[in-house]
Amino acid sequence: MATLEDFDWRRWRLVITGCVIIGTILAAAILAQVITPYSPYDLDVTMMLQGPSPAHWLGTDELGRDTLSRTIYAARISMEVAFIAAGVGLLFGTLIGGVAAYFGGWVDLVLMRLMELLFSFPAILLAVVLMASLGTSIFNAMIAIGIVFIPGFSRLARAATEVVLREQYVEAARAIGMSHARILLREILPNILAPLLVEAAVAFSYAILLESALSFLGLGAQPPEPSWGNMLNTGRGFMSQAPWLSIVPGMAIFLCVLGFNFIGDGLRDVLDPHLKD
Repeated sequence: MATLEDFDWRRWRLVITGCVIIGTILAAAILAQVITPYSPYDLDVTMMLQGPSPAHWLGTDELGRDTLSRTIYAARISMEVAFIAAGVGLLFGTLIGGVAAYFGGWVDLVLMRLMELLFSFPAILLAVVLMASLGTSIFNAMIAIGIVFIPGFSRLARAATEVVLREQYVEAARAIGMSHARILLREILPNILAPLLVEAAVAFSYAILLESALSFLGLGAQPPEPSWGNMLNTGRGFMSQAPWLSIVPGMAIFLCVLGFNFIGDGLRDVLDPHLKD
């Protein structure tokens, strides 16, 4: 029976470090109403563009709103978008890629050509086009970013499924008359999850960046709703007077992306059999 002494902490150090960073940000987002000193919407014209102080640890913005409180509340939007968008991409991408590889022929041809069509657009351009079509809202941003992720997940799922299809247990499942759906769900899906989980961790960080970019362009969260992207957009006009307005949300984005990348790199090192000693 495995014990804590047998656990190789060195192999999991990146995953653990990433989970600590993301767990801290996620906990702050969930407990925002409890831990924030002010409401993110409260205006105080007497405290406009005040620097960090005991009253406002990270200063205030151009309307006297507390920067720390707005940054913590903005984490809610970024985390929500990241998990839902990456989940949409993972779910539909895995389904499309798995079905394309399993059935092959014209099914594979049609599905993968469609994915290649989507993949040919730059991610930010495709997201902007989708947002312009769907309208500016957080929900639409989640859908748009999720659609951006589908081609990448589908190509990865297709490649992994093609490898698994060569295994004898898949042939045995077919020989005993197991249904296509059951083979896909019970025999193939569990064996392609490892690379998909690594890709999902990377997609989380990319979703943070895309949501911030859309909000920066005015296509995501709409004022007065705080988001790291629109806080950066506001802060760029006050760089000489109040640099913390850009530095604080910028550091929040940096830490969030760093945490998810640590998790992705760590999972790759742990789950890739070629990297094991």
